[in-house]
Amino acid sequence: MDEIVSYLLLTLAATLRVATPLVLCAMGGLFSEKSGIIDVGLEGKMLAAAFFAAAVSAVTGSAWLGVGAGILAAEALALLHGFACITHRGNQVVSGVALNILVAGLTVVLGTAWFNRGGQTPPLSSDQRLAPLFLPDAGDNILVYVALAVVPLTWWLIGRTRFGLRLRAVGEMPLAVDAAGISVSWLRYRAVLLCGLFAGLAGAYLSIAQNAGFSRDMTAGQGFIALAAIIFGKWRPFPTFGACLLFGLLDAVAIRLQGVRLPGLGEVPVQLIQALPYLLTVFLLAGFIGRAIAPRAAGVPYEKEH
Repeated sequence: MDEIVSYLLLTLAATLRVATPLVLCAMGGLFSEKSGIIDVGLEGKMLAAAFFAAAVSAVTGSAWLGVGAGILAAEALALLHGFACITHRGNQVVSGVALNILVAGLTVVLGTAWFNRGGQTPPLSSDQRLAPLFLPDAGDNILVYVALAVVPLTWWLIGRTRFGLRLRAVGEMPLAVDAAGISVSWLRYRAVLLCGLFAGLAGAYLSIAQNAGFSRDMTAGQGFIALAAIIFGKWRPFPTFGACLLFGLLDAVAIRLQGVRLPGLGEVPVQLIQALPYLLTVFLLAGFIGRAIAPRAAGVPYEKEH
């Protein structure tokens, strides 16, 4: 009985660790999507934040300076996305894909130029990483608790504040918001900046908390999984959080299954285990995307009438 309880607790702790970057990224994506700005570039923001967080932490020896650098990198990309999609009314999906491609190449080039390690940063020591707070074996660093706090905070900001009311309105009927004398562009810029903040925290968590340095393409599609969680959660904070936990649980169980021999089946192939989160993403989107209704103005550039 004690072994079962211990296994469940360890699995829960692993689920929270794995789900933390998904939760942070998804909550940030919610602000952007609610304002009517589709953000396919979540992956790129996370990857850039992971690289700069690890790079600055390795050079300065300070994990918190690394977190700050990760946030600044993600915010710069958020502003670039906003400049293309809000100011110049460009295609939001194309802009997001372009950011992902840009960052995927730029992190390798900068990593090679700065550290000469094939696109990786030097391994980080324990002093250069975010340390566990209360449970050393569980890896419960401060960003895990930040992710848990961000969910009710997002629910409150979007559903219970004047800013949230205007944000939802600009994602549904930007013309009505403009007619009320409220700047559509400024609201959307604030939304993408909030998205950059949380995506930056997610990326920093990957490289200086969950791992001990940056490696090429280390986000491995987690930005897209976060976007899938938003859709599965029907653009609501708590259901989106539940979807992130589901992905985290599957990933945590998959890690524990590596090398395990199942009765009658033998050892589970590592490739199948690694593919499970992505297979679940496809399955959930295929089964639920038709029932999820996005904000009506999502992806539609707004041009102020004169």
